[in-house]
Amino acid sequence: MKKYDGIIAASLLTYLVMALLMGFLCRSGNVKEDTSYKVEINQIMQGFEDSGGFSEPDLRGMQYVRAVAFLPEEPGAEVEPAAGQEMELVQEQTEGIREFYRNHNRVNSTVSPLIIGEKLAGYVRFDYIMGTEERHTLWMAEGMLLASWLLIFAVLWYIRQRIIKPFHVISQMPYELAKGHLQVDAEENQGRFFGKFVWGISMLRDTLAASKGKTLKLEKEKKLLLLSISHDIKIPLSAIKLYAKALREEVYQTTEQKLHAASQIENHAQKIEEFVQEIVSTASGDILEIEVVNSEFYLQDYIDKIREIYEAKCRNVMTDFIIGKYENKLLNGDMDRAVEVMENLVENAMKYGDGQKISLDFYEEDYCQVIEVFNTGIAVEQNQMPHLFDSFYRGSNAQDKGGNGLGLYIGRQIMLKMEGDIFARRTEDGMCFGLVFRMQGTQV
Repeated sequence: MKKYDGIIAASLLTYLVMALLMGFLCRSGNVKEDTSYKVEINQIMQGFEDSGGFSEPDLRGMQYVRAVAFLPEEPGAEVEPAAGQEMELVQEQTEGIREFYRNHNRVNSTVSPLIIGEKLAGYVRFDYIMGTEERHTLWMAEGMLLASWLLIFAVLWYIRQRIIKPFHVISQMPYELAKGHLQVDAEENQGRFFGKFVWGISMLRDTLAASKGKTLKLEKEKKLLLLSISHDIKIPLSAIKLYAKALREEVYQTTEQKLHAASQIENHAQKIEEFVQEIVSTASGDILEIEVVNSEFYLQDYIDKIREIYEAKCRNVMTDFIIGKYENKLLNGDMDRAVEVMENLVENAMKYGDGQKISLDFYEEDYCQVIEVFNTGIAVEQNQMPHLFDSFYRGSNAQDKGGNGLGLYIGRQIMLKMEGDIFARRTEDGMCFGLVFRMQGTQV
């Protein structure tokens, strides 16, 4: 945030430097003055010479000259001053000269001698304004610079308030969630940029909180179950040990007694097997807690998501990722869960294949859409095929690769909940997995 504020301050400083530079240029003496006013003065003076003397000129058509005054060479010479009036006349003449040279309008002025018939008739004073084209251009440039900076400042301020500041507020939330601090909350943001992001973060927090609560509940139930089963299993286990010891020490003499002991061992072993089966069922039941929201989605949208994820990824590892031709059908199911299943198949193809090619092929069968994911490489051994979708099962080709053996198992459970299916088959040059989706309008 501070760095971004520094950018705004730097833009202001840049504007001030450029504005001062332009202001200096505007006030520089090197600016070329516009001398067009001299043309109008020459025209007026030529009119005086042609008319043989000074007369009040018409200035309505003049662009630069604003006023004209005349000071005769010998003011008052036509009238002989009376006795005692000479001092007053000198004072009036002096005041007239001062008035002639006084700047009334605070404009530029110049005085030119008026010569009529090679005789000095007096002096003409011109008040005028003077334009400077370069100076005008510089002032326009400074105005445009100010407008440009105000626009840039408005954009930067908008980004600061609408993007940078909201992001700064929520930037710490993912770290807090990763640390397990699920009580943090993000402020509501109705802006177009982060409203959906904040909503998604809040959903993620709620999901993590629910998952954490569910995990704690399951752990508690597991412990209670194990304690209960361990207590219940002690009884048949003790009985088995007693009957086995009696048989070893030949306590039973008759064949009937021995068969009875063997039968009791078998019965108690069956009870232990039932307890073990209960444990396995409980553990498997945890995996089946997968939420699937069935609705409708288009095949085109589904494949677009897969293409967006894996085209660049396969290109980076130099693997051909080929998507065959298909028609845009309306499918039933949960699109997000379907993407999860497809991601698992493509990841397996990248992990266990030879890295040459992965392809998606499409066809219809029994009113269902089938998508086959094929990868080149060594296929799974035939005797392992029936166990591919079992929980925690890993084939012989997965010994040196990471994983927990649950991907295909979970994938099958998801497809079954979407009223679809998943299958696998071996090929001559690789392995193929197929997803079966029920199309809209069909019934199982």
